[in-house]
Amino acid sequence: MARVLLVDDEASLRHMLGILLERAGHEVLAVGGVLEALARIGSEAPFDAVITDLMMPDGSGMQILEAALNRDESTQVLMITAYATTEQAVEAMRKGAYDYVRKPFKNDELLAALDKALEKQAIVEEVRTLRAQVASGASRSLIGESPAMRELRAMLARVASSLTNVLITGESGTGKEMVARALHFGGARAERAYVVINCGALPEALMESEIFGHEKGAFTGATSAKEGLFRAAHRGTLFLDEIGELPLSLQVKLLRVLQERRIRPVGAHRELPVDVRLVAATNRDLEAEVRAGRFREDLFYRLNVLRLHIPALRERREDIAPLAEHFLRKHGGGGSKPPSLSVEALAWLREQPWPGNVRQLENVIERALILSEGALIEREDLVGGAGPRAGTEPVIAEGFDLVAYLAEVERQMLLRALEQAGGIRTKAAELLGMSFRSYRYRLSKLLGDEEA
Repeated sequence: MARVLLVDDEASLRHMLGILLERAGHEVLAVGGVLEALARIGSEAPFDAVITDLMMPDGSGMQILEAALNRDESTQVLMITAYATTEQAVEAMRKGAYDYVRKPFKNDELLAALDKALEKQAIVEEVRTLRAQVASGASRSLIGESPAMRELRAMLARVASSLTNVLITGESGTGKEMVARALHFGGARAERAYVVINCGALPEALMESEIFGHEKGAFTGATSAKEGLFRAAHRGTLFLDEIGELPLSLQVKLLRVLQERRIRPVGAHRELPVDVRLVAATNRDLEAEVRAGRFREDLFYRLNVLRLHIPALRERREDIAPLAEHFLRKHGGGGSKPPSLSVEALAWLREQPWPGNVRQLENVIERALILSEGALIEREDLVGGAGPRAGTEPVIAEGFDLVAYLAEVERQMLLRALEQAGGIRTKAAELLGMSFRSYRYRLSKLLGDEEA
């Protein structure tokens, strides 16, 4: 059964359709004009469907269409129209109406159209429910009961429904993309596109085309037009990860897009409108980058309308235990009883500095699960994957070369990440919590240009 709003100024037709719809099992509210329909839409719970005449003495069915969709986008609107106004009915479909039925019509024709519209409405509601569950899961996945994490979740709940630009700050591996997802799926645009751009992973030569799109023939190799990620995120959320890696030349263009809400694809002679909620993230100190001339001050202020800071894991050690338990369940094979940590193992986890933050902790837990021989994770299962402090400590003796020691540790970690990522450097950089550019530079510096 569906709640249907029926709008028609012809009393006899309205009465006949009301009986027809009620016999089909629907709850029907029938009104005789546009003004009463608008009042009902504004004051009552959203209708599942609206059936409305297109032309009435006190207004147009287009007004009803707009009001119904503004009230709830899942409402399905059917237009009833005379043959002479078919063109307007088609225009109504462009603006969101599900379909139109031309007068005179058969009862079965109207009921069939309504059934199909309600099938779509059910799908839209299912998608909405699933996305709400994703949003809830994204928020719950920000695990931790430290004061800082409770404050972060409370702030997320307050700002998710806003369309204001948000800047997420925090060290690599703290979970900035997870916060961005929670902002999108917990907000008003949850049913729209969520597009991610990693500014540190895109080659600079291709960055403008990827972000803003290009026209066919705009440059060598542009064999077809490309809409770009800004247009792909139209009416949704665009997440600019590692915004501090964006070159100055593109910072100027991004600033203009934020001001004008329009983009110009590479090689295009016209601008296109864009409507996106922008969320940016960085592990850099952007104020310091501004002072150094590497980041535009005006763009910084445009991005920094609302700021969400994720503290480093070493600053909230009370969250290490619940995070470790979460990763044990996540990677533990899905059994009825997940693996657990020994007292010594948990104590060791709490002592570590975790320069890679939550991402590093997850990697260590996942590795320990592979190496452990039983359901109880011991300290020895953990120490091999935690970096310089794990395993044998260096002997500090006369002539000890700290620079050489740290260079060797860095070399081993760079190569270990590359091996773990199957030779894919962008993935290796992600595992280490650094930008692709930075990873490539360090690899080249330590191994030599030819090997890197």
